Amino acid sequence: MTDTASLDSTHPYTLRGITQMLGLTRHAIGRLVELGFVQPVRAPGRTLRFSFRDVVLLRTAHELRAADIPTRQILRSLRQLKRALPLDTPASAIRIQAVGDRVAVRWGDVQWDADTGQLMMDFRAASAGGAVHAFGQSTRAPASSQAENAQLLFEQAEALEASDAEAAQALYRRVIELAPEHEDAYANLGFLLCEAGRYAQAADLYVRALRHRPLAALLHYNHGVALESLGRVADAIHSYEICLRLAPDMADAHQNAALLYAKAGDKQRAIRHFSAYRRLQPRG
Repeated sequence: MTDTASLDSTHPYTLRGITQMLGLTRHAIGRLVELGFVQPVRAPGRTLRFSFRDVVLLRTAHELRAADIPTRQILRSLRQLKRALPLDTPASAIRIQAVGDRVAVRWGDVQWDADTGQLMMDFRAASAGGAVHAFGQSTRAPASSQAENAQLLFEQAEALEASDAEAAQALYRRVIELAPEHEDAYANLGFLLCEAGRYAQAADLYVRALRHRPLAALLHYNHGVALESLGRVADAIHSYEICLRLAPDMADAHQNAALLYAKAGDKQRAIRHFSAYRRLQPRG
């Protein structure tokens, strides 16, 4: 069992305290935890406790959201950043901020785009005429023009979701044509199809997505949601179970599976998943 007094010094912040302090939702914090960018610990009683580093990164996410950067772009940028930075990089050594509609990372005198890895000119500190190079120099191959086009289309689709869902869907389909393994494009397109009540299309899309990304827990979960909406209870349960084998801490999958098992009359499995769901609920 983790020592409470030690946690008070190393991980002094509770989930409730952070939501009140930063205005972030529990869902947004949960996604950052799921991505591994924020790493709280479990205190006695299953309460999540966060370190100062965690709070710095969560505050950054909050500031980016306040700058009208879409949540999915924030999560994607932080995920890319986590891959690019050495594991022992202290939070105080980096600065993440919105530059227009992009997410920029500053580390020392260097600033780069969190999504693409391209160096960005800081006009406040640099003179004009500097060259733009790929972050990582020779250790990182330049992205293909096709991949770059797919990412640009993806960002256009995200921006269109609220105002023109049909146009966004068309762009996501084009992204998938250009980049068949683009997990976020499948997830976003499937979400829009479900919102429009086109569950069969969403289910078919996820089958296609999982051929390319069979280990993507979120795609299995979304597939389960679409199948459940179609009344395909056994298939939905199967998708939720696969999701949970890949991501045992996905609380929503436990809850959905529990409800379906209860509906199917399997009380033992329903209780097991309800118990897991309650155990994963943050207390703080």
